[in-house]
Amino acid sequence: MTDTILPAIALVPGDCTGIGPEQTARILAEGRLSDVARPVVVGDARVLEMGMVHAGVKLEVERITSPKDAARQSGAVQLVDLANTDPAQFPIGKVSAESGRLTGETLARAIDFARAGEVDAITFAPLNKRAMFDGGWKFPDEHKMFASLLGHQGYFSEMNVLDGQWMSRVTGHQALREAIKAITPATITEAIELADRMMKKAGIARPRIAVAALNPHAGENGLFGRDEIEMIRPTVEAAAKRGIACSGPYPADTVYIRAFAGEFDSVVAMYHDQGQIATKLRGFNRGVTVTAGLETVFTTPSHGTAFDIVGQGIAKTGALESAIRLAAQLVAAKGAQSQAA
Repeated sequence: MTDTILPAIALVPGDCTGIGPEQTARILAEGRLSDVARPVVVGDARVLEMGMVHAGVKLEVERITSPKDAARQSGAVQLVDLANTDPAQFPIGKVSAESGRLTGETLARAIDFARAGEVDAITFAPLNKRAMFDGGWKFPDEHKMFASLLGHQGYFSEMNVLDGQWMSRVTGHQALREAIKAITPATITEAIELADRMMKKAGIARPRIAVAALNPHAGENGLFGRDEIEMIRPTVEAAAKRGIACSGPYPADTVYIRAFAGEFDSVVAMYHDQGQIATKLRGFNRGVTVTAGLETVFTTPSHGTAFDIVGQGIAKTGALESAIRLAAQLVAAKGAQSQAA
């Protein structure tokens, strides 16, 4: 960690055409996160200025050349001004490939700072995957981009955290037909193991993991498919024998009710929407997405750029606040585990 008291979090305002800049400005103006982290904004000063206008707030900003120069006791917002994005060039509320390119460029700089040990984690406001892809970052999502820039080898995935629940999935951002083909004993095992590992990193000593079924009613004893009988259940049982507190498969239409009632700490879904629908209904403006499995800690709101309300000053900040708090929690847990080792 770069600070013995509070972790330094690189706060990236996200795509300048979305609500990220105003959310960033409002959070910094309210100062409600000063007890858990030292945010260092990484981006363009003009984007943050636009965010202030949209949020109706004023900030004292101190420009620095890199996060290592951040004044720890300063009352001013610490900003690494990349001077790379003029928001006046991009209409708000619309997808822009060039804005997407610059969003990726800004995130890449934040990753450079993380790799250099100048920040302990990265929290980024909402971005637009299509804009980034069209802007030249040829990845289906930002998580794969992060893994590529970090040179990561091995399995990783995004997880959604809400009300203490860590929701994961076997397959992610891909067509449903492709996702079903990608559900195998190996990928199910990787998802279960990653969920267990991430929650332990967050301080949950023995995470209780429920694995969702693929077919309706968990296949109804083979009536609606034999995936549960021949693949999912044996895989879950094998993981349980290795000491992971996992069980299932459970019908996907009821397992989230049980999880949110406190019976489980996590649900591993088989595909993206199987889990996302449940968690977003539970708390659309509070959920946090974590890029699980990478050395660098990444967190972001689970919601998107909300093009329909950009610039109106009404964008809620709950999920972005939670993302910063979770990043700080993961950094603290990582530090404690390193000391114990």
